[in-house]
Amino acid sequence: MRRTGGIVNASRDSALWTRDAVSLAALIAEGTVTASEVVEAHLDRIERVDPEIGALTTVFTETARAAAAAADRGRPAGPLHGVPVTVKNNLDVAGSPTTWGVAALGQAVATADAPAVAALRRAGAIVIGRTNMPDFATRWHTDNDAAGPTVNPWYPTRSPGGSSGGDAAAVAVGMTPLGLGTDFGGSLRVPAAFCGVASLGTTPGRVAVASSLPGPAPAPTNQLFAAPGPLARTVRDLTTAYEVLCDSADRRDPAWIPARDTADTVRPAVAVALGADIDPQVRAALLRCADALDRAGYPVAELDPPQLGEVAADYGRLVSTEVVVQRRDAMRQVGSAGLNTFVDAAIELFPPLDLAGYMSALGERRTRRAAWSEFLAEYPIVLGPVSDELPWPVGYDLGGIAQVATMYAAHRLTIAANYLGLPAVTVPAGISAEGLPIGVQLITAPFAERRALTAAARIEAACPMPTPISPAADPARRTRAEPTSSSR
Repeated sequence: MRRTGGIVNASRDSALWTRDAVSLAALIAEGTVTASEVVEAHLDRIERVDPEIGALTTVFTETARAAAAAADRGRPAGPLHGVPVTVKNNLDVAGSPTTWGVAALGQAVATADAPAVAALRRAGAIVIGRTNMPDFATRWHTDNDAAGPTVNPWYPTRSPGGSSGGDAAAVAVGMTPLGLGTDFGGSLRVPAAFCGVASLGTTPGRVAVASSLPGPAPAPTNQLFAAPGPLARTVRDLTTAYEVLCDSADRRDPAWIPARDTADTVRPAVAVALGADIDPQVRAALLRCADALDRAGYPVAELDPPQLGEVAADYGRLVSTEVVVQRRDAMRQVGSAGLNTFVDAAIELFPPLDLAGYMSALGERRTRRAAWSEFLAEYPIVLGPVSDELPWPVGYDLGGIAQVATMYAAHRLTIAANYLGLPAVTVPAGISAEGLPIGVQLITAPFAERRALTAAARIEAACPMPTPISPAADPARRTRAEPTSSSR
């Protein structure tokens, strides 16, 4: 981990790192603590814990201290005044490289903040560090040749998920109350579920997206499927961050949509998507969440949404095609061995399409969206697993085509939300017998994020998660996984 300052001193109130963002902002606003004390508490926590976890790649020690001192001299700037945040390495932070987890991009220094980062700063947040991710954001595990692996703080031999794994792990252990990541195929929700925290994948277009760095335009699927969003330990923090991120208008992004959120006058119906091959412990957690919503007055029915298998296959074929056309050569040249092993298996699983096939598959998305639109009209919330399985063993995604196929199948509901352009909230739902966190997600209609957040708060109240946690002890935790043929 690279530090940009000197030795970190402990705050006089080291318990500040256990607080959520809303509580910290309130304490600062009322004068109980200073922003400087809050930042020092989190810098100290990073200094003590991150060497075991590898969640952060850069810590802005001196600039964070300077920002906190300025915050203490001024009036509250917004609902996150003085609150530390971390930012994933594929979102621009002015003056810092946007590396995408690739060593070769170490000099790609952004000249301006990404719109989401700028919105957080306007609300008073203090960017305290950059977080780790798999190279090119292309695995459901966080590891790369530039910074090495991020460790799941609950269970070091299991994956922290990806690609926003650095932020999820950092939030879980109290290095930051808020992380900012992105979601293209579960990149927020998988690490949130695997690390026992909450996340919000926003509707594409809800949060503005732009980079100050040169490069080709994002591929069509990235423009249609991907969106930034926050990670936090509480749904309340997700909601506050969401409100801030809605005010991210940026003239660099013509696709930003100033849409109003949906206001429900009655409890919307919930379809509980259990599937056929779900792990028994994940199923039990999901049913507990369904019961919590039922007790809160939500009409609940066990019912799978339409065309999940077809949606996952379409997603895989479209993404494989674009990877081969736009990024495969670059991945081979500067990507890690793990990245290329995973991508090779994914391309074998979903062979690239020719031009006619690509156009047909992209056009078919409208038919799939229409089927889901009708389903969501009757059941406005879909409650389901983020993954049908418990967190994968480290290295599982490097075991070949059969294991990558298993992962795609287990994440089919998660993939569906991206493919369909739907917002989704992940919320912790319990801990397995092995000590692994279990997360569920609530998917809803475009621009209806509040609907999902409101329901997620009901689940959170029924299934509290004891975060932040201290990292689990294991002397082998920092061992990097190499390609294997092992099974679960």
